[in-house]
Amino acid sequence: MLPLDSRPLLRSAAAVAAVLALAGCAGQSTAAAPASAPASSSTVTVDNCGTIVELDAPPQRVITIKSTSTEMLLALGLGDRIVGTAFQDGPLPADLQQAGAGLPSLSDKVPSEEAVLQQEPDLVYGGWESNFSADGAGERGELQSLGVATYVSPSACKEPGYQPDPLTWDEVFREVGEAGSLFGAQDAASALIAEQRAMVSGVTPDSRGLSALWYSSGSDTPYVGAGIGAPQMMLDTLGLTNIAADVHDTWTPLGWEAVVDADPDVIVLVDATWNTAQSKMDRLASDPATADLTAVKNKRYLVIPFPAGEAGVRNAPATVDLAAQLADLQF
Repeated sequence: MLPLDSRPLLRSAAAVAAVLALAGCAGQSTAAAPASAPASSSTVTVDNCGTIVELDAPPQRVITIKSTSTEMLLALGLGDRIVGTAFQDGPLPADLQQAGAGLPSLSDKVPSEEAVLQQEPDLVYGGWESNFSADGAGERGELQSLGVATYVSPSACKEPGYQPDPLTWDEVFREVGEAGSLFGAQDAASALIAEQRAMVSGVTPDSRGLSALWYSSGSDTPYVGAGIGAPQMMLDTLGLTNIAADVHDTWTPLGWEAVVDADPDVIVLVDATWNTAQSKMDRLASDPATADLTAVKNKRYLVIPFPAGEAGVRNAPATVDLAAQLADLQF
Protein backbone atom coordinates (compact mmCIF):
# COMPACT_ATOMS: atom_id res chain seq x y z
CA MET A 1 0.00 0.00 0.00
CA LEU A 2 1.38 3.40 -0.96
CA PRO A 3 1.57 6.09 1.74
CA LEU A 4 -1.03 8.79 1.33
CA ASP A 5 1.54 11.50 0.65
CA SER A 6 2.90 9.58 -2.37
CA ARG A 7 -0.32 9.95 -4.29
CA PRO A 8 -0.64 12.56 -7.03
CA LEU A 9 -1.57 15.92 -5.50
CA LEU A 10 -5.31 16.43 -5.31
CA ARG A 11 -6.40 19.54 -7.08
CA SER A 12 -9.39 20.69 -5.04
CA ALA A 13 -10.46 21.07 -1.46
CA ALA A 14 -13.48 18.89 -2.15
CA ALA A 15 -11.26 16.01 -3.20
CA VAL A 16 -9.12 16.40 -0.11
CA ALA A 17 -12.23 16.31 2.05
CA ALA A 18 -13.36 13.15 0.27
CA VAL A 19 -10.03 11.45 0.89
CA LEU A 20 -10.06 12.37 4.56
CA ALA A 21 -13.64 11.22 4.99
CA LEU A 22 -12.93 7.90 3.31
CA ALA A 23 -9.72 7.41 5.29
CA GLY A 24 -11.63 8.12 8.48
CA CYS A 25 -14.27 5.58 7.60
CA ALA A 26 -11.58 3.01 6.84
CA GLY A 27 -9.98 3.64 10.22
CA GLN A 28 -13.29 3.26 12.07
CA SER A 29 -13.98 0.03 10.26
CA THR A 30 -10.59 -1.38 11.23
CA ALA A 31 -11.13 -0.51 14.90
CA ALA A 32 -14.57 -2.08 14.95
CA ALA A 33 -13.51 -5.30 13.24
CA PRO A 34 -10.06 -6.65 14.23
CA ALA A 35 -8.10 -8.54 11.59
CA SER A 36 -8.71 -11.76 13.47
CA ALA A 37 -12.48 -11.41 13.29
CA PRO A 38 -14.16 -14.03 11.08
CA ALA A 39 -15.72 -12.85 7.83
CA SER A 40 -19.47 -12.44 7.67
CA SER A 41 -21.41 -15.33 6.18
CA SER A 42 -22.64 -12.89 3.54
CA THR A 43 -19.13 -11.80 2.55
CA VAL A 44 -18.27 -12.37 -1.11
CA THR A 45 -14.58 -12.83 -1.91
CA VAL A 46 -13.04 -13.17 -5.38
CA ASP A 47 -9.48 -13.26 -6.68
CA ASN A 48 -9.67 -10.63 -9.42
CA CYS A 49 -6.57 -10.44 -11.63
CA GLY A 50 -4.45 -11.20 -8.57
CA THR A 51 -6.20 -8.69 -6.31
CA ILE A 52 -8.46 -10.05 -3.57
CA VAL A 53 -11.82 -8.30 -3.60
CA GLU A 54 -13.85 -8.85 -0.44
CA LEU A 55 -17.31 -7.33 -0.05
CA ASP A 56 -19.44 -7.58 3.08
CA ALA A 57 -22.47 -6.20 1.21
CA PRO A 58 -23.37 -5.49 -2.42
CA PRO A 59 -21.94 -2.12 -3.56
CA GLN A 60 -24.52 0.65 -3.82
CA ARG A 61 -22.39 3.46 -5.29
CA VAL A 62 -20.42 2.29 -8.32
CA ILE A 63 -18.26 4.06 -10.88
CA THR A 64 -17.91 2.25 -14.20
CA ILE A 65 -14.94 2.78 -16.52
CA LYS A 66 -15.30 1.54 -20.12
CA SER A 67 -18.51 0.48 -21.85
CA THR A 68 -18.16 -3.18 -20.88
CA SER A 69 -18.55 -2.47 -17.16
CA THR A 70 -21.38 0.04 -17.61
CA GLU A 71 -23.31 -2.33 -19.85
CA MET A 72 -22.77 -5.25 -17.48
CA LEU A 73 -24.50 -3.41 -14.64
CA LEU A 74 -27.29 -2.13 -16.90
CA ALA A 75 -27.90 -5.65 -18.25
CA LEU A 76 -28.20 -6.88 -14.65
CA GLY A 77 -30.75 -4.18 -13.86
CA LEU A 78 -28.36 -2.23 -11.62
CA GLY A 79 -28.23 1.12 -13.37
CA ASP A 80 -29.52 2.90 -10.27
CA ARG A 81 -26.24 2.07 -8.50
CA ILE A 82 -24.04 3.82 -11.06
CA VAL A 83 -22.94 7.21 -9.70
CA GLY A 84 -20.56 7.94 -12.55
CA THR A 85 -19.30 6.58 -15.86
CA ALA A 86 -16.09 7.24 -17.75
CA PHE A 87 -14.23 6.25 -20.93
CA GLN A 88 -17.34 5.02 -22.72
CA ASP A 89 -16.54 3.54 -26.13
CA GLY A 90 -19.74 4.42 -27.91
CA PRO A 91 -23.53 4.66 -27.61
CA LEU A 92 -25.40 2.11 -25.55
CA PRO A 93 -27.19 -0.64 -27.47
CA ALA A 94 -30.89 -0.04 -28.10
CA ASP A 95 -32.03 -2.46 -25.40
CA LEU A 96 -30.04 -0.63 -22.70
CA GLN A 97 -30.58 2.97 -23.74
CA GLN A 98 -33.61 3.56 -21.55
CA ALA A 99 -31.96 2.02 -18.50
CA GLY A 100 -28.82 4.06 -19.11
CA ALA A 101 -30.46 7.38 -19.88
CA GLY A 102 -29.05 10.20 -17.78
CA LEU A 103 -26.05 8.38 -16.32
CA PRO A 104 -23.53 10.98 -15.15
CA SER A 105 -20.26 11.10 -17.09
CA LEU A 106 -17.07 11.88 -15.15
CA SER A 107 -14.69 11.90 -18.10
CA ASP A 108 -14.44 10.98 -21.78
CA LYS A 109 -11.24 9.11 -20.89
CA VAL A 110 -9.96 7.51 -17.69
CA PRO A 111 -11.06 9.72 -14.77
CA SER A 112 -8.60 11.13 -12.28
CA GLU A 113 -8.44 9.77 -8.75
CA GLU A 114 -9.79 13.12 -7.59
CA ALA A 115 -12.87 12.79 -9.81
CA VAL A 116 -13.41 9.23 -8.58
CA LEU A 117 -13.17 10.09 -4.88
CA GLN A 118 -15.50 13.06 -5.20
CA GLN A 119 -18.32 10.63 -6.01
CA GLU A 120 -17.70 8.68 -2.78
CA PRO A 121 -18.02 5.28 -4.49
CA ASP A 122 -17.83 1.99 -2.64
CA LEU A 123 -16.59 0.21 -5.79
CA VAL A 124 -14.95 1.16 -9.09
CA TYR A 125 -15.54 -1.33 -11.92
CA GLY A 126 -12.94 -1.04 -14.67
CA GLY A 127 -12.97 -2.60 -18.10
CA TRP A 128 -9.16 -2.66 -18.29
CA GLU A 129 -6.50 -3.12 -15.62
CA SER A 130 -4.74 -0.03 -16.96
CA ASN A 131 -7.69 2.08 -15.79
CA PHE A 132 -6.21 1.78 -12.29
CA SER A 133 -2.95 3.72 -12.03
CA ALA A 134 -1.44 6.62 -10.12
CA ASP A 135 -2.17 8.97 -13.02
CA GLY A 136 -5.55 7.38 -13.72
CA ALA A 137 -8.41 6.40 -11.44
CA GLY A 138 -5.97 5.49 -8.66
CA GLU A 139 -4.01 2.37 -7.85
CA ARG A 140 -6.09 -0.55 -6.63
CA GLY A 141 -4.24 -0.98 -3.34
CA GLU A 142 -4.54 2.68 -2.46
CA LEU A 143 -8.23 2.89 -3.31
CA GLN A 144 -8.79 -0.17 -1.15
CA SER A 145 -6.99 1.54 1.73
CA LEU A 146 -9.47 4.40 1.41
CA GLY A 147 -12.46 2.07 1.61
CA VAL A 148 -13.07 1.88 -2.14
CA ALA A 149 -13.17 -1.62 -3.64
CA THR A 150 -12.11 -2.22 -7.23
CA TYR A 151 -13.00 -4.83 -9.83
CA VAL A 152 -11.63 -5.43 -13.33
CA SER A 153 -13.37 -7.37 -16.08
CA PRO A 154 -11.66 -10.80 -15.73
CA SER A 155 -11.37 -11.10 -19.51
CA ALA A 156 -9.02 -8.09 -19.41
CA CYS A 157 -6.61 -9.58 -16.86
CA LYS A 158 -3.03 -9.59 -18.14
CA GLU A 159 -1.23 -11.48 -15.37
CA PRO A 160 -0.14 -15.04 -16.23
CA GLY A 161 -2.69 -17.46 -14.90
CA TYR A 162 -5.47 -14.87 -14.97
CA GLN A 163 -5.74 -13.83 -18.61
CA PRO A 164 -8.18 -16.13 -20.46
CA ASP A 165 -6.16 -18.09 -23.01
CA PRO A 166 -8.13 -18.24 -25.15
CA LEU A 167 -11.29 -16.34 -24.23
CA THR A 168 -14.33 -18.63 -24.37
CA TRP A 169 -18.05 -18.13 -23.98
CA ASP A 170 -17.81 -19.92 -20.64
CA GLU A 171 -15.37 -17.26 -19.46
CA VAL A 172 -17.63 -14.44 -20.66
CA PHE A 173 -20.56 -15.97 -18.80
CA ARG A 174 -18.40 -16.58 -15.73
CA GLU A 175 -17.88 -12.82 -15.45
CA VAL A 176 -21.64 -12.29 -15.63
CA GLY A 177 -22.10 -14.78 -12.80
CA GLU A 178 -19.28 -13.30 -10.74
CA ALA A 179 -20.68 -9.79 -11.17
CA GLY A 180 -24.06 -11.11 -10.11
CA SER A 181 -22.52 -12.46 -6.90
CA LEU A 182 -20.59 -9.28 -6.13
CA PHE A 183 -23.59 -7.03 -6.68
CA GLY A 184 -26.21 -9.29 -5.12
CA ALA A 185 -27.96 -9.91 -8.44
CA GLN A 186 -27.54 -13.66 -8.82
CA ASP A 187 -31.01 -14.28 -10.24
CA ALA A 188 -30.60 -11.58 -12.89
CA ALA A 189 -27.18 -12.97 -13.77
CA SER A 190 -28.49 -16.52 -14.14
CA ALA A 191 -31.31 -15.32 -16.40
CA LEU A 192 -28.92 -13.28 -18.54
CA ILE A 193 -26.51 -16.20 -18.89
CA ALA A 194 -29.30 -18.54 -19.95
CA GLU A 195 -30.58 -16.00 -22.48
CA GLN A 196 -27.16 -15.42 -24.01
CA ARG A 197 -26.22 -19.10 -24.07
CA ALA A 198 -29.36 -19.66 -26.13
CA MET A 199 -28.31 -16.87 -28.51
CA VAL A 200 -24.89 -18.41 -29.07
CA SER A 201 -26.31 -21.92 -29.45
CA GLY A 202 -28.67 -20.60 -32.11
CA VAL A 203 -25.84 -19.45 -34.37
CA THR A 204 -25.12 -21.94 -37.15
CA PRO A 205 -21.43 -21.76 -38.17
CA ASP A 206 -20.88 -20.96 -41.83
CA SER A 207 -19.72 -24.10 -43.62
CA ARG A 208 -18.05 -22.55 -46.67
CA GLY A 209 -14.54 -22.39 -45.21
CA LEU A 210 -14.34 -18.60 -45.43
CA SER A 211 -11.45 -16.57 -44.04
CA ALA A 212 -11.78 -13.22 -42.31
CA LEU A 213 -9.85 -10.15 -41.15
CA TRP A 214 -11.06 -8.38 -37.99
CA TYR A 215 -10.01 -4.79 -38.74
CA SER A 216 -10.23 -2.64 -35.63
CA SER A 217 -8.18 0.48 -36.34
CA GLY A 218 -5.03 1.87 -37.90
CA SER A 219 -4.13 3.11 -41.36
CA ASP A 220 -0.41 2.70 -41.99
CA THR A 221 -0.56 -0.58 -40.04
CA PRO A 222 -3.91 -2.17 -39.23
CA TYR A 223 -4.66 -3.21 -35.67
CA VAL A 224 -6.60 -6.46 -35.83
CA GLY A 225 -8.25 -9.14 -33.75
CA ALA A 226 -5.70 -11.88 -32.96
CA GLY A 227 -5.91 -15.46 -31.73
CA ILE A 228 -7.04 -15.50 -28.09
CA GLY A 229 -9.52 -12.64 -27.54
CA ALA A 230 -13.15 -11.80 -28.18
CA PRO A 231 -12.75 -11.43 -31.98
CA GLN A 232 -11.33 -14.97 -32.23
CA MET A 233 -14.12 -16.37 -30.07
CA MET A 234 -16.78 -14.69 -32.19
CA LEU A 235 -15.18 -15.64 -35.52
CA ASP A 236 -14.97 -19.26 -34.38
CA THR A 237 -18.68 -19.21 -33.55
CA LEU A 238 -19.44 -17.78 -36.99
CA GLY A 239 -17.37 -20.47 -38.72
CA LEU A 240 -14.84 -17.97 -40.09
CA THR A 241 -11.07 -18.56 -40.10
CA ASN A 242 -9.19 -15.61 -38.63
CA ILE A 243 -6.15 -14.73 -40.78
CA ALA A 244 -4.38 -13.56 -37.58
CA ALA A 245 -5.30 -16.61 -35.51
CA ASP A 246 -1.67 -17.68 -35.16
CA VAL A 247 -0.78 -14.51 -33.22
CA HIS A 248 -0.96 -15.41 -29.54
CA ASP A 249 -2.60 -12.22 -28.30
CA THR A 250 -5.98 -10.54 -28.05
CA TRP A 251 -5.12 -7.79 -30.56
CA THR A 252 -2.10 -7.23 -32.77
CA PRO A 253 -0.65 -4.95 -35.45
CA LEU A 254 -0.58 -6.80 -38.77
CA GLY A 255 1.20 -5.46 -41.84
CA TRP A 256 -0.83 -4.82 -44.98
CA GLU A 257 1.49 -7.19 -46.82
CA ALA A 258 0.26 -10.04 -44.63
CA VAL A 259 -3.36 -9.01 -45.23
CA VAL A 260 -2.82 -8.92 -48.99
CA ASP A 261 -1.10 -12.32 -48.92
CA ALA A 262 -4.00 -13.83 -46.94
CA ASP A 263 -6.65 -12.14 -49.16
CA PRO A 264 -9.53 -12.70 -46.71
CA ASP A 265 -12.98 -13.59 -48.03
CA VAL A 266 -14.65 -11.29 -45.48
CA ILE A 267 -13.53 -8.23 -43.53
CA VAL A 268 -15.08 -7.40 -40.16
CA LEU A 269 -15.00 -3.62 -39.70
CA VAL A 270 -15.12 -2.17 -36.20
CA ASP A 271 -17.28 0.95 -36.19
CA ALA A 272 -15.93 3.50 -33.68
CA THR A 273 -16.75 7.18 -33.39
CA TRP A 274 -13.04 8.01 -33.82
CA ASN A 275 -12.47 5.51 -36.66
CA THR A 276 -15.70 4.62 -38.44
CA ALA A 277 -16.42 1.57 -40.54
CA GLN A 278 -16.99 3.87 -43.53
CA SER A 279 -13.56 5.46 -43.11
CA LYS A 280 -12.02 1.98 -43.20
CA MET A 281 -13.97 1.09 -46.36
CA ASP A 282 -12.70 4.28 -47.98
CA ARG A 283 -9.12 3.55 -46.97
CA LEU A 284 -9.27 -0.03 -48.27
CA ALA A 285 -10.78 1.04 -51.59
CA SER A 286 -8.38 3.95 -52.16
CA ASP A 287 -5.11 2.08 -51.60
CA PRO A 288 -4.06 0.17 -54.77
CA ALA A 289 -2.63 -2.63 -52.64
CA THR A 290 -5.84 -3.34 -50.75
CA ALA A 291 -8.30 -2.30 -53.47
CA ASP A 292 -7.68 -5.63 -55.20
CA LEU A 293 -8.52 -7.70 -52.12
CA THR A 294 -11.38 -10.10 -52.82
CA ALA A 295 -13.44 -8.78 -49.91
CA VAL A 296 -12.91 -5.14 -50.94
CA LYS A 297 -13.75 -5.64 -54.60
CA ASN A 298 -16.95 -7.47 -53.67
CA LYS A 299 -17.78 -5.27 -50.64
CA ARG A 300 -17.93 -8.29 -48.35
CA TYR A 301 -17.96 -6.39 -45.07
CA LEU A 302 -19.43 -7.17 -41.69
CA VAL A 303 -19.80 -4.23 -39.30
CA ILE A 304 -19.68 -4.33 -35.50
CA PRO A 305 -19.80 -1.43 -32.98
CA PHE A 306 -16.55 -1.02 -31.06
CA PRO A 307 -18.02 -1.83 -27.60
CA ALA A 308 -19.47 -5.10 -28.92
CA GLY A 309 -16.02 -6.38 -29.86
CA GLU A 310 -14.67 -6.25 -26.30
CA ALA A 311 -15.52 -9.15 -24.00
CA GLY A 312 -18.83 -8.56 -22.28
CA VAL A 313 -22.59 -8.75 -22.47
CA ARG A 314 -22.72 -7.47 -26.05
CA ASN A 315 -20.71 -10.33 -27.56
CA ALA A 316 -23.60 -12.78 -27.85
CA PRO A 317 -26.13 -10.46 -29.55
CA ALA A 318 -23.36 -9.03 -31.73
CA THR A 319 -22.43 -12.52 -32.91
CA VAL A 320 -26.06 -13.18 -33.83
CA ASP A 321 -26.08 -9.91 -35.80
CA LEU A 322 -22.81 -10.75 -37.56
CA ALA A 323 -24.22 -14.14 -38.54
CA ALA A 324 -27.21 -12.43 -40.14
CA GLN A 325 -24.91 -10.02 -42.01
CA LEU A 326 -22.78 -12.93 -43.20
CA ALA A 327 -25.81 -14.80 -44.48
CA ASP A 328 -26.76 -11.75 -46.57
CA LEU A 329 -23.40 -11.48 -48.34
CA GLN A 330 -23.18 -12.56 -51.95
CA PHE A 331 -20.47 -15.02 -53.00
